[in-house]
Amino acid sequence: MTSFFALLGIAILLFVSTNVDDIFVLVGFFADRTYHPYEIVAGQFTGIASLFAISAVASLLSIVIPLPYIGLLGTVPILIGSIKLWTSLQKKDAQEEFLDSQPDSLRHGNIASVALVTIANGADNIAVYMPSFAIRSKAELAVIALVFAMMTTLWCYFANALVNHPILAAPTRKYGRRISPVVLICLGFLILYQAGSFGLLLRH
Repeated sequence: MTSFFALLGIAILLFVSTNVDDIFVLVGFFADRTYHPYEIVAGQFTGIASLFAISAVASLLSIVIPLPYIGLLGTVPILIGSIKLWTSLQKKDAQEEFLDSQPDSLRHGNIASVALVTIANGADNIAVYMPSFAIRSKAELAVIALVFAMMTTLWCYFANALVNHPILAAPTRKYGRRISPVVLICLGFLILYQAGSFGLLLRH
């Protein structure tokens, strides 16, 4: 059995190595006034938890999920990015009024959007997590899950702190709101390419 501190190191390495790009995605969401911070945090936790659960179940049941099929989730950030790009062309005041008037059902939609982007962006994470999880005991998986939760909290904190920094906040919000849709669209195509999902799309 792996020692506790070695397991902590492995868990941190697993998370950081597969979620570095999530920082930039989170900055884009936090810079977007149509998303409340709690929606982003909830969506990020939901997405990371889903990736963890899928990887854990797949490793325990020895299920091999073809990466190209998982990569099809790359269409989600493309769709969300396209919508964000369209709405960014509207007046800022109109966006803020829309934010204030959003019903709870649309709030839940925002959480789902963040979660789906997180899952799509982490589609390749499953391929990394599965072999590592397959050799761990239930107790070790529980420790890794706790570390992932703590790291997700730190990721959200750092992204939000950057967007609200006294000096960096203004340019981050200004350019983050403009760049975010483009980043999401490019991310979606990158996911499709890296997962080899274009072949599946071209078949239909």
